[in-house]
Amino acid sequence: MKKLVTAILCLCCIFAYSAKPKHRYIKIQTDLGECVIKLYNETPQHRDNILKLVESGTYNGTLFHRVIKDFMVQGGDPKSKDAVKGMRLGEGSLGYTVPAEFRDSLFHKKGALAAARDNNPEKASSASQFYLVQGKIFTDEALNAMERTRLNFKLPEWQRAVYKTLGGVPQLDRNYTVYGEIVKGIDLVDKIANTATDSYDRPLADVKMTLTVLKRRETKKLEKELVKQAAAKTTKKSEKTT
Repeated sequence: MKKLVTAILCLCCIFAYSAKPKHRYIKIQTDLGECVIKLYNETPQHRDNILKLVESGTYNGTLFHRVIKDFMVQGGDPKSKDAVKGMRLGEGSLGYTVPAEFRDSLFHKKGALAAARDNNPEKASSASQFYLVQGKIFTDEALNAMERTRLNFKLPEWQRAVYKTLGGVPQLDRNYTVYGEIVKGIDLVDKIANTATDSYDRPLADVKMTLTVLKRRETKKLEKELVKQAAAKTTKKSEKTT
């Protein structure tokens, strides 16, 4: 019996080790720090596109070229590699777009990863340019006004709660594809957002990036950490309510 139990435990360990991670993750490294981003499975075309570009090294050496405090930090323009000081950026393209993948449950909270785009009627995304949301914290009154004047739809209560605590940019919801979120190192967004910029919102000191895809072992370790963090938060909440 003891041998059978041992064999079952070994099989469980093997299964747990070989099980596929739930998500794919990318890491953004800069001189100001780094962050890790979870890519959403609900937006497969955007997920697969950025994974392909990161693995090919497309982003390495590009800049965060558009920084607006309390709003977002944007990067990924292929023309930003080795761009001279003061050069206006943001028009670079890889020659194709990614179809919009709007999901009501994916929204512009602080730390969200979303796709930049031009004013095309299909709202298709730029193949390479993306932004990370900083945003700001909203009151109920501000959210009510935004629903009436800009959104033309009601924000779910759980999303309102996030915008009132963590913050974000709700005015962009259902207009730009959100396809990931920072799960580690969210302070990088604040550091970039606080840099001095010129009249084109380009940082005066270049903020270059290097992107990598987390390997399977790194991903499994990260997901275990995230589960522990979520459990700790749940415990704290339950302790406060008792």
